Amino acid sequence: MRSSSFSVLPGAAPRSGRRSIRAVVVLALTAGVATVVPAAQADTSTPAAAPVAAKPYMGWSSWSMQSSKYPGLNPDGDYSYLTEANVLKQTDALASKLKKYGYEYVNIDAGWWMDKNWKSGFDHYGRQTPDPVRFPSGMKSVADHAHSKGLKAGIYLPAGLEKGAYDDGKTPIWNAPGCTTADIVYSDLRTTNGWDSAYKIDFGDPCAQKYIDSQAQLFADWGYDFLKLDGVGPGSFKSGDNYDNVADVAAWQKAIAATGRPIHLELSWSLDIGHAADWKKYSNGWRIDTDIECYCNTLVTWENSVNDRWDDAPAWSSKAGPGGWNDLDAIDVGNGEMDGLTKAERQSYMTLWAINKSPLFTGDDLTKLDSYGVSLLTNKEVIAVDQSTSPIARPVTPVGDQQVWGTKNADGSYTVALFNLGDSPASVTAHWASFGFTGNASVRDLWNKTNLGTHKNKITEALPAHGSRLFTIKPGGGTLATTSYEAEAAANTLSGNASVGGCDACSGGKKVGNLYTGGKLRINDVTVKKDGIYTVKVAYVSGDPRSVTVLSNSGNGTSLKFPSTGDWSTAETVSVQLALKAGSNTITFDSGSGYAPDIDRIVVPQSV
Repeated sequence: MRSSSFSVLPGAAPRSGRRSIRAVVVLALTAGVATVVPAAQADTSTPAAAPVAAKPYMGWSSWSMQSSKYPGLNPDGDYSYLTEANVLKQTDALASKLKKYGYEYVNIDAGWWMDKNWKSGFDHYGRQTPDPVRFPSGMKSVADHAHSKGLKAGIYLPAGLEKGAYDDGKTPIWNAPGCTTADIVYSDLRTTNGWDSAYKIDFGDPCAQKYIDSQAQLFADWGYDFLKLDGVGPGSFKSGDNYDNVADVAAWQKAIAATGRPIHLELSWSLDIGHAADWKKYSNGWRIDTDIECYCNTLVTWENSVNDRWDDAPAWSSKAGPGGWNDLDAIDVGNGEMDGLTKAERQSYMTLWAINKSPLFTGDDLTKLDSYGVSLLTNKEVIAVDQSTSPIARPVTPVGDQQVWGTKNADGSYTVALFNLGDSPASVTAHWASFGFTGNASVRDLWNKTNLGTHKNKITEALPAHGSRLFTIKPGGGTLATTSYEAEAAANTLSGNASVGGCDACSGGKKVGNLYTGGKLRINDVTVKKDGIYTVKVAYVSGDPRSVTVLSNSGNGTSLKFPSTGDWSTAETVSVQLALKAGSNTITFDSGSGYAPDIDRIVVPQSV
């Protein structure tokens, strides 16, 4: 199961009214944890691999098809798609069609230990055991098959001790004499995870770690390379002490390391960004959002969940890197009608995932990929963006219907994406000034694998509804000459609640905040040499997406939404287009009736 709904029973409404079972944990060592494998335990069935999660992982997951009501996918009832035969079929298709492009993980989601009525099975030690109807050959056989194809195998669990494993507290713990399930949970049997399907584990008792050790060793013995741990909190639409699973995640990291097998540990779903440091410390990836699936007669829909990611991804941009990545969920772009998206939407979907360096794992039926889907999933230049060492892209414009995202690459070029998220065609422009340079630049269209020649100062493209373009931009001109104006400068005018405060991340160590319900910041004496439309960069701090009206001189201004910087101690920038006149100008940030971001400074080009 993919992430969000593991304990939904047949006929029950999916969580949030739209999601249902799922969660796949990835067994994996985090950065900084030794991955030396004792010779006696070394698995010779797969070649030596790079460090776990050095790059975002790529592969396939079962959940999208399990969760869909697309005709024929689940003929034996909801979520019945998950069977050994179907997993092997997808494994073979992954190996033949996508492996050479970097796709390597075959991830089995929720339900592998449940029968088709969702009754769970456990061994004598309270560990999940494969359902003999779904997986008649057992889980090791499936992993062995993946390895025989040069692929890696993934498996799934929910956080906590499943209620069915408790058995009145009498179940012994493997390799832990004297320990039973009564020892590893709280005496009041408080529940945990996104569905309250498990008892919360009390890691104050050493028996608790022994239980996690026993599960990890079982998966290692079966030969699994990835574990998705689902329903993890804070997150999964739950908060509070019962749903704080940081200790569970830490225990899993420790247990995986003890097996000696490199296992990627992936967390799900809608993880609390306030614990980003914990997820980074103890795991290799974390789902930042709810399920991508629509739980309808296709795999996904644009409005259901796909388009949410443009709003939600920016906050996490500084949280990921080698060893642990922000997970935007499955990329269901390969099957056309089954996906439930237009061609433009499918390309935009894949573009956003690539520039965010999200894991690229598809939930499509790999045996039925259409030609356009294959072109999206196998575009080497786009995959290279996802797998590169460049920083994760962020919006360089406010986040309205038309957006520009970008990042600077190690070779001095820029990866730039244009998005039209509106419901009708529109033009979108990327100004070179947003990236700090001016003049001519060569442009490479990554989706069409075509050089577009030289463009001066900007590039504008007409995009269809929900459409996108993805470019590599190589500057050929010079660095843009600019003048900076600090928000806290004494010459500026503050009104309403606006006030100067400290800011370690800000350029002058200070910022202007408390811009709410009428609070305003007016930056005075912004000087330029001639009239024109200027690309003004705004450095700001905002723990959540916030809107502010920006205007020059006596103009009416426009309300613009600035994306979250992830927390209140991180500064980022966006660019706005403002009309300035030769000589002295004012630029005002007006909170109106709402709450605006804190402002660090503005950077204004010296010439238009």
